[in-house]
Amino acid sequence: MKKPRILDLFCCAGGAGVGYARAGFDVVGVDIVDRPRYPFEFFQADALEVLRDVSYLRTFSAVHMSPPCQAKCALTKGTNAKLASRYVDLYPIVAPLLYAAGVPGVIENPEARADVVLCGEMFGLGVLRHRRVELVNWSAAKPKHVKHRGRVRGFRHGKWYDGPYVAAYGAGGGKASVPEMQQAMGITWTDVREELTEAIPPAYTAWVGERLSAHVVAGQLEEAA
Repeated sequence: MKKPRILDLFCCAGGAGVGYARAGFDVVGVDIVDRPRYPFEFFQADALEVLRDVSYLRTFSAVHMSPPCQAKCALTKGTNAKLASRYVDLYPIVAPLLYAAGVPGVIENPEARADVVLCGEMFGLGVLRHRRVELVNWSAAKPKHVKHRGRVRGFRHGKWYDGPYVAAYGAGGGKASVPEMQQAMGITWTDVREELTEAIPPAYTAWVGERLSAHVVAGQLEEAA
């Protein structure tokens, strides 16, 4: 049986892609910015235009996308609320396109339907980094959220807190260094801070990918019967 292929849209440096590769997928990444550290086949393009090419999407077993989240992330809603107007909210645009394509898909975004909510503690990581995951045209059981072992290290409202997790975003205020972010998320192939702060820990998509692969294989066997 052929190895399933997944299209990784808005791929950044490949945190999601590496997880899917671990789950047995061949991965192709797309980003509007050149990503020379992306560890798999990559081409630079506007993901919106790619999403509109339904025939191309259907050459893949599945599609993952992580549209930019700055418009709706917790930091923008809170500390950086005055910057919200700078960001375009792509989720309402891209989600219907993926559903319409009819292929199994995954959307990771603050606005995504919370079919699955993943947290670093579920995988023994040094970040919490909660992520909402919407399963498009397929389903899987929701995992149980694991109790946190403590706080995220850093300053909060002028007070210092220690804890087992690092803050893998921003700079200053006790935020993680580049080596700390790499270790905390299990990402070794990029040392670019901007790419690390936006990355999905590969353990997240390895977990999703194992279930997605089982769904894809079941569909292939059904077609072959």
